[in-house]
Amino acid sequence: MSPASVPQAVPFSGPLLQDDPARVYRELRREHGSVVPVVLDGDAPAWLVLGYRELHQVTGDPVLFSRDSELWNQWENIPDDWPLLPMIGRRQPSILYTVGERHRERAAMLGNALEAVDPTELRGHSERFADELIDAICPRGSADVIGEFAMLLPVRVLARLYGFPDDQGPALVTALNDMIDGRERALAGQTHLFTSMTELVAQRRKEPAQDVASRMLADASGFTDEEILQDLMVMMAAGHQPTADWIGNSLHLMLTDSRFAASLFGGRNSVAEAMNEVLWEDTPTQNVAARWASRDTQLGGRRIRAGDMVLLGLQGANSDPQVRTDGSLTGGNGAHFSFGHGEHRCPFPAQEIAEVIARTGIEVVLDRLPDIDLAVPASSLTRRPSPWLRGLSELPVTFTPTPALGGSLA
Repeated sequence: MSPASVPQAVPFSGPLLQDDPARVYRELRREHGSVVPVVLDGDAPAWLVLGYRELHQVTGDPVLFSRDSELWNQWENIPDDWPLLPMIGRRQPSILYTVGERHRERAAMLGNALEAVDPTELRGHSERFADELIDAICPRGSADVIGEFAMLLPVRVLARLYGFPDDQGPALVTALNDMIDGRERALAGQTHLFTSMTELVAQRRKEPAQDVASRMLADASGFTDEEILQDLMVMMAAGHQPTADWIGNSLHLMLTDSRFAASLFGGRNSVAEAMNEVLWEDTPTQNVAARWASRDTQLGGRRIRAGDMVLLGLQGANSDPQVRTDGSLTGGNGAHFSFGHGEHRCPFPAQEIAEVIARTGIEVVLDRLPDIDLAVPASSLTRRPSPWLRGLSELPVTFTPTPALGGSLA
């Protein structure tokens, strides 16, 4: 039985999924178990995996649950303007859709290029860009730290590391957000990102520099420029928006939960604790598309047919009561699924880069705006309308106005 033929298939959208996903995952688990039949935009069927053990099984078996989107048994029903095509693509030569030994070679190439990023340089870029962003708001005494800080910082740092000129950052932010939200501007966002990456790769092919793009192009594994620009697109999308939401969700937690109040006055342990708790309880990457069954199989008591799409419910698995028996597993526990698992997990160097950018950004906010406080009731805050990534639409704050630091980013 396919997810499309299950009478209780659930629309994978709606305001409740946006506003209170924890409640949605609890109700879905209670009504459907650990593997839920869902329907995406355009009536495209899929299975959503909410069980921790089941998600471990899916991500740990890349042969049975393949990343090869060509296996999908619904392509004949998918129109050319389907808004989720940037996320669930066909014949895309990026690392996301590569399998087997070729995937391992590409993962090594990508990991090596990121691992060569100098940690001191990374933190320096993060601090300088964060200070520049705070300089723009600190004299005012109020700001939206999502739109004016968190949504701008990661892409500016990543663009510098990858080889982009700094002035391309704002347009890349817009394109990435449009693409990831999967709505009417998704294809336009993907086009802008593709054009920008194409120009960067062509320039670095002619004039190599000390950046990630140049190191990828210099790799001896024989990847084409098309493959490299696709991987740069994946890295930019996967590195920017979740990191921006990690900053925003962590600041939101610290401003609304009394357990973290001390960190607003200089405590540093609480910053790391808040960031880790967010990865468990309010992870930026809620759900990931996708895997495709390479043959008929069973998963969580469901009959999965060859070619069925399987969505990775990362937040649902993180909150699975079968592994969260005492209601907590946060603290220093890193066994969450927020960076994925298995061959297609987020590369470790990329995780480190995201953590440095996010933690540095939060620390700069707390250092520069020590009496920061919410400007609106916490209950009035809203989330962006996406079932894939969870982040605040805005986070209005007030603080004592201070003079800008100034300085050069050269």
